[in-house]
Amino acid sequence: MAEITASMVKELREKTDAPMMECKKALTEAGGDMARAEEILRVKLGTKAGKAATRVTAEGVVGIWVADDRKLGAIVEVNCETDFVARNDDFLAFVDELAGLVASAAPADVAALSALPMGASTVEATRTELVGRIGENMSIRRFARVAAEGRLASYVHGGSKIGVLIDVDGGDEALAKDLAMHVAASKPRALSKSGVPADDVERERSIAQQKAAESGKPAEIVAKMVEGAIQKYLKEVTLLGQPFVKDDKLTVEQLLARRGARVARFELYVVGEGIERKQTDFAAEVAAQAAAAAAR
Repeated sequence: MAEITASMVKELREKTDAPMMECKKALTEAGGDMARAEEILRVKLGTKAGKAATRVTAEGVVGIWVADDRKLGAIVEVNCETDFVARNDDFLAFVDELAGLVASAAPADVAALSALPMGASTVEATRTELVGRIGENMSIRRFARVAAEGRLASYVHGGSKIGVLIDVDGGDEALAKDLAMHVAASKPRALSKSGVPADDVERERSIAQQKAAESGKPAEIVAKMVEGAIQKYLKEVTLLGQPFVKDDKLTVEQLLARRGARVARFELYVVGEGIERKQTDFAAEVAAQAAAAAAR
């Protein structure tokens, strides 16, 4: 049996928001497997256990560039170590210029973007110089270039911590802006059901099956419960299936049908999403340094 340490319980609680004792029980049941323990908590506690998993754990900003005719745009995320630097004028100017470069040069990946000319130098040399001048590391994490089928709308929120670029064919400018704001607020993972990763669906199916099995109901009822849970999940994570934020009696799909419009594509960036921030135990670090000094 794997030893369940206090730090393991603390880590699981930070990831899931579940009570400490429930975290300990789940880790014990999972034999110390953190991923399995998270799944056990999802089964026992429902979606509450997954809320903290999307916490932003890195600093930086999202930059967006859109052409005047709204037919071409770009979105980029650049990370740094502290929120203080994320508000630095030179850092923000670098991000804005990057977004414009993505749109104009259409680089294939971050390495290609880094090699592009920027002023009298390159993007990478400019980044390196900025790191040396500001004294904090920064990195280009991801970007997307969008050539619109309709017209682009954009929205940034929370000091550029959340950025949305959306391609809407039909409707008007106000509708497109509303949809961009909806994406920022509701954070869909895909446009429609077909865009949801199969692994995500299978994970939700596994959780739903475990929960339904605990009901003790006949197999045919359990199967219907599982299918119902999957359909509910797909509505929650797809833009077309979500209730519109300004009128929850309508789904986004119904709204678009009424307005004779469609969404061709959207890009949603949340700064630091999925990045684990290194946790430093200051007391342990000091003790280790003291022990090393004594040994010398």
